[in-house]
Amino acid sequence: MYSQRDHQEEKKTSGRQVCCYEEKRDSLRVALAGYARNDVMVAFSGGVDSALLLRMAVEAAQKQGSRVYAVTMQTRLHPLGEIREAEALAAEIGAEHVVIPVDELEDAGIGNNPEDRCYRCKKYLFLRILKKADERKAVVVLEGTNEDDLHVYRPGIRAIRELGIKSPLADAGMTKEEVRRLAAEYNMAVASKPAVPCLATRFPYGTELTCDKLKRVGEGEAFLTSLGLRNVRLRVHDTIARIEVDAEEFPVIIGYRDKIINVLNELGYSYVTLDLAGFRSGSMDIGLDQKQ
Repeated sequence: MYSQRDHQEEKKTSGRQVCCYEEKRDSLRVALAGYARNDVMVAFSGGVDSALLLRMAVEAAQKQGSRVYAVTMQTRLHPLGEIREAEALAAEIGAEHVVIPVDELEDAGIGNNPEDRCYRCKKYLFLRILKKADERKAVVVLEGTNEDDLHVYRPGIRAIRELGIKSPLADAGMTKEEVRRLAAEYNMAVASKPAVPCLATRFPYGTELTCDKLKRVGEGEAFLTSLGLRNVRLRVHDTIARIEVDAEEFPVIIGYRDKIINVLNELGYSYVTLDLAGFRSGSMDIGLDQKQ
């Protein structure tokens, strides 16, 4: 299994001592220039990590006459609106956009939300991407894992390593904050876009996942976001909806208390709670073995 210790050892043995932001940025540009000697495919969700990676890959490819494909997976685990946003952003950046429809619940073995869900899902998705890359004669597939992702529970990273997918941001040591900084330097609107992980992360491990459950939690989060909240997670425990937002936005929840209760009750959640610990990425992973 690929772990954070393995990652650190790779850095030591490769002789790279990337430290400051400018060195990381330059290292990233050099790496992408190397990849862009041939046609490349970028796994593109439309978030800031993959968007920055795509922007820089296109920049490198334009200098060398190669092509860049942005491939987005149309899945049941992400809101449909993200496809439209990704398509528009890929066109703006100048990459050819490719959409691959998939059904992970049916085909990736994650219907009961197992603890290694992310590993199974990533392996399934990237096998599909590799097949598409082969069809388009793209020599390498890139994806947007960053340095911070290597320090938290991300079992999908193991699948990425096993399949030989390249992670230029992580390899350059770029943290999420540095990714946002560089995206802002490129004047990218997504520089401040909040992360939107797959909807399966809203449910405890071992919970049966269905299209209806995913649809309802997606609608609930979309409603909460419409209230002006930035970081929002609607964690679902059977009929309990646990709302996570940044602590400074608690007053917004209280101000819309009755409306929130009514909407979430209509979506089938009998009990509506506000998590006093606030927004926490990966809060459903608490207590798990964090090896990846």
